[in-house]
Amino acid sequence: MGPVAALQATARRVDTPCGAGTMVWHVWGEGEPLVLLHGGVGSWRHWLRVIPHWSGTRQVIVPDLPGFSESAVPPSTAIEDVATIVADGLRAITTSPADLAGFSFGATVASHLALHLGAQARSLTLVGAGGLVPLRAPMMLEKVRGLEGEALRAAHRKNLGLMMIADSAKIDDLALDIQAWNSSRARLDTRVYVQEGALRRALSQVTVPVDAVWGTLDQLAFWSLEDRVAALRALHPDARISLIPDAGHWLPYEAPGALNEILRGYFATRRAPIGAQ
Repeated sequence: MGPVAALQATARRVDTPCGAGTMVWHVWGEGEPLVLLHGGVGSWRHWLRVIPHWSGTRQVIVPDLPGFSESAVPPSTAIEDVATIVADGLRAITTSPADLAGFSFGATVASHLALHLGAQARSLTLVGAGGLVPLRAPMMLEKVRGLEGEALRAAHRKNLGLMMIADSAKIDDLALDIQAWNSSRARLDTRVYVQEGALRRALSQVTVPVDAVWGTLDQLAFWSLEDRVAALRALHPDARISLIPDAGHWLPYEAPGALNEILRGYFATRRAPIGAQ
């Protein structure tokens, strides 16, 4: 049994309504809820190397977001409607105050989820978040449609290097397997949410304390990292921002130890909601 199947076997699966089907959730452990939301062209597997660190002390709740992996396509792709499905599903699992962490596109969903949850959202951490400043240039990735075998695997390897992982030595067979699974089951185009400023729109309204983490070599930085930090500071001056040296975009895979340490520090020092300080 491989690492994905082994970890999945220890989870409790929960299905909640989503369009014509269901949204699939994976739940590990007991305790204070920690909700981890994956990135675009992703699945719960984006958090594979982070989940075991927390599942012994927290209730770790990790879904396949609507339109990805095993979850059905949402009836509306408006980010507010996607977040409503996620919020309703989460409330079916727990009504306890939860820490929210979203990776990449998951940061956008987590920010809108925080608006729905209100006081149930205890903190919001953005991991490798994009969409804070306008795009400057597109990223040209290898096309994988129609490819098979070693050609397909080589294309996934190149795309992971271009987009997700800075250290090529960490693009291992497991990373390739996860990328292959995720890309073959993604039916929601998340680029529109960046173009419409969905993350900024939510962050301008949330009152939950906001923190962030980026890798200094984040490959999706079409703009400078300094611009992203400044944009977040303009919206949330008190945000705690951490940078992981020499790490790329997919921090939960490339630098899980460093990311866990940062999250542990954030969660250990609670802050009051905006307006209650």
